[in-house]
Amino acid sequence: MIAFGRTDKGIVRKDNQDYFQLQELEADKLFISVVCDGMGGAQAGNVASKLATETFMKSLCNQPGALADDELVGDALTDAMMAANRVVHEVSKTQADYMGMGTTLVGAVLHKKGDCWKANIINVGDSRAYHISANCMVQVTKDHSLVEDMICRGEITRAEAFHHPSRNLITRVVGTEPEVTRDLFSLALKPGDRLLFCSDGLTNLVSDEELFEAIQHYTDLENCCEMLITLALAKGGLDNVTVLMIRV
Repeated sequence: MIAFGRTDKGIVRKDNQDYFQLQELEADKLFISVVCDGMGGAQAGNVASKLATETFMKSLCNQPGALADDELVGDALTDAMMAANRVVHEVSKTQADYMGMGTTLVGAVLHKKGDCWKANIINVGDSRAYHISANCMVQVTKDHSLVEDMICRGEITRAEAFHHPSRNLITRVVGTEPEVTRDLFSLALKPGDRLLFCSDGLTNLVSDEELFEAIQHYTDLENCCEMLITLALAKGGLDNVTVLMIRV
């Protein structure tokens, strides 16, 4: 497995409130990753995303046996997300500047059995995971956002959602409430498949069609991630942008 990630504060924002981590737990057999996009005034978003990332990863690292078990990995991911939610929520009550802070979270466990890889993915908010194969790119996660709800109700199309003025409004977030509901996904990966994890600083500016067309031109993950950051900046860099790519 090969992985690379990069984050950039963008052109407009003064600070970077995105945070990500990738860690190998078992030599070439077990990997965990997470991308968080913080929200909140002053430095609160930075605090929320960093706390959530570190708590989530620490929780997973403390239960490696569960991560390699198909029946237990979903619970392990849920426990890690709930731990992150508790920590962010508790810290948000310690200072006035932290009140209401929160963060999105998209995380994954990748486990190799024999020649096959399996990915288990968890998400809260609108940071995304994509599965990229030779012929297509599919969004694995579903955004917890106002425009996604509008799409599901048939009020707008996905194309209209991309330019909708409320596309930044999310309906679930880690840390703002004592409890939060997560989504879980599981998929098998073939050799050469890639996973892309990213914050909305990328997907609010670059369409899925543009993403897939650009990604097809790069096999080197570092160059690919650098290119995606550059593409988001070229379109205005309105938000922090984070990309993490994994190839099995």
